[in-house]
Amino acid sequence: QVQVVESGGGLVQAGGSLRLSCTASGLRFDDYAMGWFRQAPGKEREGISCISWSGSDTYYADSVKGRFTISRDNVKNTLYLQMNSLKPEDTAMYYCAAAGAYVSVGGCRLTRYWGQGTQVTVSS
Repeated sequence: QVQVVESGGGLVQAGGSLRLSCTASGLRFDDYAMGWFRQAPGKEREGISCISWSGSDTYYADSVKGRFTISRDNVKNTLYLQMNSLKPEDTAMYYCAAAGAYVSVGGCRLTRYWGQGTQVTVSS
């Protein structure tokens, strides 16, 4: 049974930092591209970052480029998202997903397994 579990969310002031983690079990982690998505209340889900299976290629949405860094540890089956210079508009539920494909334009495609999400709230 595949399990994807996010952690590391919380409440932070604007300008602060958080590091999200995502562990996956029940699948061969390095067979999948991995991505971070977020959804704010009343808004559509947004794919904000994706990393290829090897970690050699990364994608960032314009909204987070230069502030967020995605990385993965294929030995620990763990995905990370370092979030710096956080803004109130970054407030959302953040989800991790395992994806069947990585594309240079747009990031993760064919998402297959999702976590339950971790809440990030940035106060002004």
